[in-house]
Amino acid sequence: MRILSIPALAILISLAGCYYGPSAGYPTYGYYDGYYDGYYGPFVDGYWGGGGFWYQDRGRHWHLDHGGHFSHSGGAGFTHIRGSGVARVH
Repeated sequence: MRILSIPALAILISLAGCYYGPSAGYPTYGYYDGYYDGYYGPFVDGYWGGGGFWYQDRGRHWHLDHGGHFSHSGGAGFTHIRGSGVARVH
């Protein structure tokens, strides 16, 4: 029996976190934790990628956060959020 090399094992472990989501077959990278200041009002979900944080409004439309209203780290006026992290084509 051959044991995988450390680089090969690291690749397999990193790919284990990437699977296809049930909703639309897009890759997902697990749940995310972030912070939001409420500027855009209620939102459904979002993900980081493609130039910043993309969020989905209640009408199911996607928007890119241009004002820094979503953050990886908290601060004054920000509230903790948690989402699916599923990147979607929009």
